[in-house]
Amino acid sequence: MANLRVRPHAPAADGTVLNVTPDSAGWEHVGFRVVRLSNGQTFEGGDAGREACLVIVAGTADVVAGELRLNGLGGRRTPFEDRAPGAVYVPAGVGYAVTAQDAVELAVCTAPGVGQGEPRLIDAARMTREVRGTGTNTRYVRNILPETEAAEGLLVVEVITPGGHWSSYPPHKHDTASPSEETALEETYYHRIDPPQGFAVQRVYTDDRSLDETVSVENGDVVMVPRGYHPVGAPHGYDVYYLNVMAGPKRAWIFRNDPTHDWIVKPKN
Repeated sequence: MANLRVRPHAPAADGTVLNVTPDSAGWEHVGFRVVRLSNGQTFEGGDAGREACLVIVAGTADVVAGELRLNGLGGRRTPFEDRAPGAVYVPAGVGYAVTAQDAVELAVCTAPGVGQGEPRLIDAARMTREVRGTGTNTRYVRNILPETEAAEGLLVVEVITPGGHWSSYPPHKHDTASPSEETALEETYYHRIDPPQGFAVQRVYTDDRSLDETVSVENGDVVMVPRGYHPVGAPHGYDVYYLNVMAGPKRAWIFRNDPTHDWIVKPKN
């Protein structure tokens, strides 16, 4: 397994600043790319063996996917705005192009697929918004491509954690296929920090501590979660956004809390 922290780099010719592939991650399912486009610049993609969810994290873009044509998609200035992103589902085997109308931050989320269904706009009205946790465990969740929406393997969600709060907490994991109890899902966390000079902390660890890493996360970093529990802490003064991509053999999010810390969310007698 590679280092769990993946840092952005200078833009490639196509605008790519970060790219996690199954080969680079040492796993089988999740792919994740971040592309930064200037006004008028186009990113093209599509893979015969991988479905995609295109998320316009910030900015406005035109998207073409197969016969689908969408103009002026997105519109957020930053991912910290309380509004849904622009998002498009693209089945495996369908080519797509994203053309920026202004400065665009594009996330390309992928997983294995054989090509089911048609390209579609993911309606903002269907991206359910949740408030999870209480007190300093409160965070704000938007379900972009949950298991209730059609896809082959992808699950995509974004979360904002206010400064001084914890998220993905109590620590939970989803790395074991156990019917009705837990599913095996690889996961990436794409982090943005507000203000951007800040940082967050993410720990990734297993019960036996064969994996136990605490990562100092800066703006634009990805943390890979191949297995284990993976809580996130947002320091005072810095809000933390992350975009999660999950995929595995079964398209369902069933997790197990670390039993050591599960008391935090259990009713008191």
